[in-house]
Parts: sequence; C-alpha cells; structure tokens
Amino acid sequence: MGAPSQVLVSAKWLSDMVKRNLVGPRLRILDTSWYLPMMKRDGRKEFAQAHIAGASFFDIDECVDPASKFDHTLPSPDIFADYVGNLGVGNNSHVVVYDASDFGSFTCTRVWWMFRFFGHSNVSVLNGGLRNWVREGHPVTAAHSRQEWARFTATRNHPSWVKSFEDVTRNIREQEFQVVDLCGSSGVVWRSHTDALLSPGVQSGHIPGSKCMPFFGFLDDEGMFLSTEKLKQFFEMSQVDLKKPLCGSCGSGVTACHMVLAAHLCGAPGASVYDGSWYEWFTKAPPEHVVSQVKSQL
Repeated sequence: MGAPSQVLVSAKWLSDMVKRNLVGPRLRILDTSWYLPMMKRDGRKEFAQAHIAGASFFDIDECVDPASKFDHTLPSPDIFADYVGNLGVGNNSHVVVYDASDFGSFTCTRVWWMFRFFGHSNVSVLNGGLRNWVREGHPVTAAHSRQEWARFTATRNHPSWVKSFEDVTRNIREQEFQVVDLCGSSGVVWRSHTDALLSPGVQSGHIPGSKCMPFFGFLDDEGMFLSTEKLKQFFEMSQVDLKKPLCGSCGSGVTACHMVLAAHLCGAPGASVYDGSWYEWFTKAPPEHVVSQVKSQL
C-alpha cells in the first residue's frame, strides 16, 4: 500500500488506492471538514453531496470532551477509541485525513494530531485536500459507505503534547516553550480571528510573548504544504526556533496543528498544542495577560 508512515500523501497515491479497491480495514479515509460560522458552509451536508469514495465523516464537534465548555477539547481515550472504531478505524488501519476547505488544509491537521496523540502514528494528511483532489481530476461520489465497527485502543503516550491553561500561564514567567499563534494575520497588524470564530464577547488578541505564524502561511497558493526548506524559512522568518520546545495556539486548538505538522516535517516532532487556545485564555486569564489591542509589526 505504499508508505503508510508518510505525513503527507498525494492525491495520485490515494487515487491509486481507491482504484485498486484497497479502501477498507487496512486503509480508512476520513473527511474532517468543518467551517467557521462566517464561512457559511456545512461540512457534513457537503460530505453527503461529494466526497472521496469510501470516506467516512469525522465531526470535530462530536469527538470532544463532553464535560468541557470550550470548543474541540480533547476527549478521553475511551471516547476517541469508540468514535473512530465506529468509523471502521482499527489499530492496524492506515488513516488518511483531508478536508474540503478552500485553503487546501484547515481542520484535517487537528485530526492527524489527535490520532498521533492517542498513540496511532499510522496517519497521513492528503496534501492539498479535496481542493487539489478535484483539481487533479479525481472523482468524488455521494454514495454512502457504511463501515464495520473496528476495535481501536487509544492511549495517552504523549501527555506533553497538550498544554493546559496552567501550563501556558506558568510559561509566561518560566519561558519553557515558545507559544506560536496560528490565527493571526500576516502583514502590518497581528490580530486573532477569534472574534468571528467563537462567541459574542470574545475579542481578538494574543497570549503575551507569542509569535505569529498564520496557519495558511504553511501552505502555497495551491493549498499544498510548503517544501521542507520553505517551511524552515517560515519558522526562521517568524523568529521561531525549531530546536526549542513549541506550543501551538489558535482559536480552539484546530489550526494550531498546522504548526505541529510543519515542525514534524522539519525534523522537530512532538510540538504541543494549547488545547483551550484563545477562547479559554480570553475567558480565564487575568486582564494583564490578555493582549487584545492591535499590535503593529514594525
């Protein structure tokens, strides 16, 4: 089936797998599409209309910690195992994730990170997503594929890969890791998109000392991940040291995973994610640690 340990797989490779009828227990495809309210799109409805043959829909709003008041918080190992098992994913499955966003990659890196966090390293991202899949002329279908339940055992082998509010608060003083904000805009001003992302009353801003690396900066104009050389240049330009510990943050811990994947491609695996991200930070941090004003990058 090729090289299942690859972080990125091409549309051609996946198309060959589909044509050879290899989608099944050993190869599972997951459409992880989810959109901001401002995008006025419905990932599940779009999946019902057009998706890669054999794919199942992974809803990042459902596979969460039900006790958390914050969006997209990591579920327990048992909840994750039950959720993906019902999608036909077993511990021997090679999982390929993608989304249908116009960016080429938006939510799929979060699911890629979740699988790895829960001990499943045999997971890949379809480079360029459905956008590139269609551009290359590969077919989509509306046909529903019901997967047989599979046994999946999830473990938390990498607790350091997720940071809590307390971890990030302590880090302001101790500087144990670099916080990278992925929902900022490049250019003259640095601001978060969370005012449109989460809920009324949540203002844009950033965590003190964080570095700005907009998630779309890891992608080229076609929605493909940059080459390793260009990714390293982006980290360097953003004054982020790949040799030191990294922690990604965004609105709710989703696009932060682009940085984790990019660092992995650059030979720096194990970057962490602040799971609560800006929504939790804005809600819980003291006023002096909530930097909401526009910051000029001069």
